[in-house]
Amino acid sequence: MILVTGATGTVGGRIARRLVDRGPLRILARRPDRVAVAGPLVEVVRGDYGDRASLDEAMAGVRAAFLVTNNPQRPQEDADFIDAARAAGVRRLVKLSAHAVGHPDADDLITNWHRANEDRLRASGLGWTVLRPRAFMTNTLSWAPSIRAEGVVRALDGSSPNACVDPDDIAEVACRALTEPGHEGQVYSLTGPEALTVRQQTAQLAETLGRPLRFEQLTADQVREGLRRRYPEPVVEALMDSAERARSGSKAQVDSTVLEVTGRPPRTFRSWAAENARHFN
Repeated sequence: MILVTGATGTVGGRIARRLVDRGPLRILARRPDRVAVAGPLVEVVRGDYGDRASLDEAMAGVRAAFLVTNNPQRPQEDADFIDAARAAGVRRLVKLSAHAVGHPDADDLITNWHRANEDRLRASGLGWTVLRPRAFMTNTLSWAPSIRAEGVVRALDGSSPNACVDPDDIAEVACRALTEPGHEGQVYSLTGPEALTVRQQTAQLAETLGRPLRFEQLTADQVREGLRRRYPEPVVEALMDSAERARSGSKAQVDSTVLEVTGRPPRTFRSWAAENARHFN
């Protein structure tokens, strides 16, 4: 039995869909009604990281688990999940972390939260694999409304390169780590095949859509104001710190991990854009 968390999200959902026909699969969700993955070998259970009884129930009979958490202001969630996994005899835990953990100059709230959770996992005694992806290509879907309405991409900085990665590549690496031997104790840094600026992504989207798009640079205050509508202030400042680091080129590193683990190169942003053009039209 494999347990997947985050199945209503970007990576967890892709992992769950890949595992539907590969043996018993259990999905843990706060809102099971939002889980779109189904099949004769799939069981969806209600649970919460803060509810130890629900974690214990979800872990019963599980040999491998995928963990994703998303709230740096609730640092106990990872610890509670790891404790429950260890108590249940789970042998393998694959955790979604962040590429910035490997950068010594990254010292913001979100990166330090991931760093501490990685340390907890290493000390747990479980067989572990850590996935450190760069920014998701799917993040550009946030541009879709302004592209459809105005033909405009707005962002803080158009010239900082970022080796963004297709979440499908992350999911494929995760599935291999969950189902194959040889991945225990590995930290996998996951990127796309090239580093692109927002201006370059905008140009590639324009070519894909067959119509002109323009880039408009936002001020730091405009970006901060937008983030405050979605996140608490400590998270906003962490995201702004991350954006500032990008200006130094710290997010341009391209890793070969996807090729090494899957046997194929990571997908390009151009390829991702072609598959997802419908969202921007």
